[in-house]
Amino acid sequence: MNRLWHRVATAGSACLMAGSLTFPGMAFASGSVHRPSWVATPPFRVRTNATATYQSGYTPSQIGTAYGLTQLSYDGQGVTVAIVDAYGSPTIQNDLTVFDSQFGLPAANLSIVKTGKIHNNSGWALETSLDVEWVHALAPAAHILLVETPSASTSALINGINYATTHGAQVVSNSWGGSEFSSETSYDSTFQHAGVVYVASAGDSGAGTEWPAVSPNVIGVGGTTLNLSTNGGYLGESAWSGSGGGTSTYESRPAYQNNWVNIVGSQRGVPDIAWDANPNTGVAIYDSTKYQGQSGWWVVGGTSVGAPSWSALIALADQGRAANSSGFLSSGSTLNVLTDLYSLAGTTGSTGYSTNFHDITSGSNGNPALPGYDLVTGIGTPQANNLVPNLITAP
Repeated sequence: MNRLWHRVATAGSACLMAGSLTFPGMAFASGSVHRPSWVATPPFRVRTNATATYQSGYTPSQIGTAYGLTQLSYDGQGVTVAIVDAYGSPTIQNDLTVFDSQFGLPAANLSIVKTGKIHNNSGWALETSLDVEWVHALAPAAHILLVETPSASTSALINGINYATTHGAQVVSNSWGGSEFSSETSYDSTFQHAGVVYVASAGDSGAGTEWPAVSPNVIGVGGTTLNLSTNGGYLGESAWSGSGGGTSTYESRPAYQNNWVNIVGSQRGVPDIAWDANPNTGVAIYDSTKYQGQSGWWVVGGTSVGAPSWSALIALADQGRAANSSGFLSSGSTLNVLTDLYSLAGTTGSTGYSTNFHDITSGSNGNPALPGYDLVTGIGTPQANNLVPNLITAP
């Protein structure tokens, strides 16, 4: 079966066919500097064309079964997951309703905030559908705060993150990124607030690093090819060739990565963890804002799938922590979830590692997948039935 892959380009430019390794104005140049024209790109890829009726793509039940979320009793109740997307989507409420109806999900608790005058952008609209629908799919009782920014610039997106941080979010999902720049470390404190976890996609152009996933205070999410049985049974994973990953030009290696021998040198390695991302094993989403002249049901991959999905997983852990009066997890401060994730992985080959994570050891993005940590899938994908309870009881 022939498949057509598209990659969303910078707002206002045409989409690129898969196989091209750069976006207009958004190369993965390791030594790139901060330019006033920096804009983020949403890293998703769609497989084939849209259809009017649902036909394919992994479902919430299949993904939940594969990664162990369906074995949990948590649903995200009492936790707010913020999603920061440039431009947002004019049809997101309708699209979410259609998605929920298709998969038997309860009505969502969705709030939408616009941080400026919003213009429509079809690529970001599809990204917004992906983000909102998959947070709700995996944490159906969580409050979703969609923060729509007026552009994909650094300042607009940081303003969106700050809004989410100061308006009740416990998790902030960022399915976007761009080339590193020399002043990026000045933004690290943006992702360092008690009781808030920040998650970002690692990119879809293979080996290379993206900000903000490269910040030591952000959970960077890489990508895999996930193979399932028809009922969602886990058959195995390999590293997806498009997954971002590498060592940072500007960020020093954080202490939580010190014991992982596959990170060479003194710089921050990304990603930290991974999730299904190959569009050939992509997930179903519904988007009625026309993208590439089409609308309806899409099969979507990219590391954009992982950021909202991991954000939902963190919401489940936070729900359990709230019930235990343990305090919400954080990034880069007390109750540091990044320290917890690496600690729960323990060491390569340990019982803790094989209990909490799937260690991905095959495939490559230009960097090979290896036993333990690697620069394409991090420490691996979750076995949430074990990982979430362990995050709930983590000190």
